Amino acid sequence: MWGVLIASLVGLGAWVAGGLWVKRGVAEPAFERVSVEGDVEVRVYAPTVVAVTEVEGDQEVALNEGFRRLAGYIFGANRTKTKIAMTAPVSARPSEKIAMTAPVSATRRERGYAVSFTMPAERTLETLPVPDDDRIRLEVVPKRTVAAVRFSGRARPASVKLHTELLVAWAKAAKRSTRGEPVLAQYDPPFVMPLLRRNEILLELE
Repeated sequence: MWGVLIASLVGLGAWVAGGLWVKRGVAEPAFERVSVEGDVEVRVYAPTVVAVTEVEGDQEVALNEGFRRLAGYIFGANRTKTKIAMTAPVSARPSEKIAMTAPVSATRRERGYAVSFTMPAERTLETLPVPDDDRIRLEVVPKRTVAAVRFSGRARPASVKLHTELLVAWAKAAKRSTRGEPVLAQYDPPFVMPLLRRNEILLELE
């Protein structure tokens, strides 16, 4: 019994240590903290370059597929076979595509997600390699003001919905105009202990 307990504690310690090791040294987009109002933090982000791919399906499916495509790009699936440093977070925002159906006069709206990786700060559109996968595009995200709310654990749909509603309610109460869709930002890979995972909902402010 004691042997099982000790092995479990050692395993738990290794899991925690591994998560902390992964989190160290991973670059994040630069921002200036403007204010903290309860659970909401207002930030001004510097311009960044992101790699983006559109994925149809629900949140979990889209994040898994989007991560796979984008990880392939930064691990060398590009024209120059260049590896690009991993950064955080991995972001996902709802997107809408108009898909053509028959007859020509009919269309249907399909929901999905735009999944993105932030590129290292020293990289530009000119210095980044062209992705092999034509479903990936490189974009410049301009300087912007963002409201953020943080939560830990797995980013399950219920948690995402709860914190999104909290952020939207804050914006309305503060009479802050918003633009675009809320963004789910995840800062840690799936193997990190849920308690140590950092997730945020980001909402751009006018």
